[in-house]
Amino acid sequence: MVTDLCDALKEWDIAVKSLEKGNSILLLRKGGIKEVSGQFEVKHNPILLYPTYEHQKPHLLKSDYGSLVETVSSGWHPETITINSWANITTVFQVKEFSKIKQLYPYHIWTENFVEERFNWKAKQPIFVLLLRVFLLPQPVMIPYHSSYGGCRSWIQLNQGISLLKSYPVIPENNYYQRVEEIRKIIMSS
Repeated sequence: MVTDLCDALKEWDIAVKSLEKGNSILLLRKGGIKEVSGQFEVKHNPILLYPTYEHQKPHLLKSDYGSLVETVSSGWHPETITINSWANITTVFQVKEFSKIKQLYPYHIWTENFVEERFNWKAKQPIFVLLLRVFLLPQPVMIPYHSSYGGCRSWIQLNQGISLLKSYPVIPENNYYQRVEEIRKIIMSS
């Protein structure tokens, strides 16, 4: 088992919090502007969850989540980042039919309009549905922001490793895989 990690997936702070509370196990990705291959790919697993504030807007989120958006004085990133969790990406689907993405509405935090907009961006590329089993660190780890962490990309490597020892799952294994199966049935249905 991996005991220290420095590979991280950047995701909106509010999405990371939803994963950490067990409200969601799902992320939808197309990839950042600076993706090397021009499209999203899972480069690392397991990964730390790195909360970002870039582009995070309340009107792009369901009402329960939009009111929880925190802003930072710079508008882009705080001087220190708090890492609370890591995840195993247990399942990755590439979905090309918007009808299937639409059926996943109860499983994520974004508005229908925002999901449709993301789906249609780079229309020839599929949207990636990531299912994450999230683990909380025993204590939050504060790290200084570094310029190498910025930009519109999915993956970063932290300048320091973070210990995973004594982490614990947000959702019990049986409950997690039950949710995975619900999502799988939606995506695999004809």
